[in-house]
Amino acid sequence: MNSQDMSILSLVLNASWVVQLVMLLLLAVSVASWAAIFRKLFALKRVKALNEDFERDFWSGTSLNELFAAAAHNAKSAGPMERIFASGMREYQKLRERRITDPGTLLDGARRAMRASFQREMDVIESSLSFLGSVASVSPYVGLFGTVWGIMHAFTGFAGMEQVTLATVAPGIAEALVATAIGLFAAIPAVIAYNRFARDIDRVAIHQETFIEEFSNILQRNLGAHPASPSGH
Repeated sequence: MNSQDMSILSLVLNASWVVQLVMLLLLAVSVASWAAIFRKLFALKRVKALNEDFERDFWSGTSLNELFAAAAHNAKSAGPMERIFASGMREYQKLRERRITDPGTLLDGARRAMRASFQREMDVIESSLSFLGSVASVSPYVGLFGTVWGIMHAFTGFAGMEQVTLATVAPGIAEALVATAIGLFAAIPAVIAYNRFARDIDRVAIHQETFIEEFSNILQRNLGAHPASPSGH
């Protein structure tokens, strides 16, 4: 290989089949990682917008019964916070239908339903995060494996040569190092995205847990005043 063949494409095409396989795997992982990053970016933006819209309606003075009716009507397009609220209200109404009037039982049932809904919503919100974490941690090592294999392959080819110069060694080493470069190319965006999304998801979780506590307090006050019908807040 002469000096004009030292382009990235030439290095990839002239690499051993194992190194080429590693590069292909890392490129596929990188594409999947970027797709997951954009999906998660838009999904979190939508979650925040829906939660803010519902919270604005919740504190606008609309009655709980009206909010629950709206949540039931818009179940498919509702945000996580609205579904958590609907779960609590649904459980409350089911307990009332069983003629349970004890405020503590009603409140505990609503809280348990909201916590279960909260866990389901967080499972959905956190989807793809583990994939990004795996890409961030594993890709550099996969690239390093390709590099080590490529260097071993290159030095095996030099074994029969009487004279080895930098000109003969450089192409083989460069081919192998491309695998490490592609591994870092896949890992670095995944690390940055994972850290950012983890922070954003923590904020969403705290926001929703705060809402559960606030709604529980409202229910408790309303149950104390009107155990049969928490219509306002």
